[in-house]
Amino acid sequence: MSKSESRQKDQWIKVRCTLEEKALLVEKAKAAEVSLSDLMRRAALNRKIKTPTDKKLMGELLQLGGLQKHLFNQMQTGMTTDLSKQFSDVLVAIKKAVIAIDLSQSHVK
Repeated sequence: MSKSESRQKDQWIKVRCTLEEKALLVEKAKAAEVSLSDLMRRAALNRKIKTPTDKKLMGELLQLGGLQKHLFNQMQTGMTTDLSKQFSDVLVAIKKAVIAIDLSQSHVK
């Protein structure tokens, strides 16, 4: 038996909810580009649920951090203490933003 056959999702769990709750869950699943079943599994098992927007934003922030580090390295010859602190502050802010996005996706909101 292959792994895909042994991991087949063939068990049903029925959950009752209001019409409004269902609409919200369907909306969240669409936003995350996952099925409603996958959204429910991820939420129940405390797995991260990242929307495509969050993934793109995180990628952009990481790219900006890399660019900031590159600029810092390029300016070493004319670096002042104040300028070094400014570079450092920007890198710290980018890192905090990446961590905040990652932590906010730990649970469904």
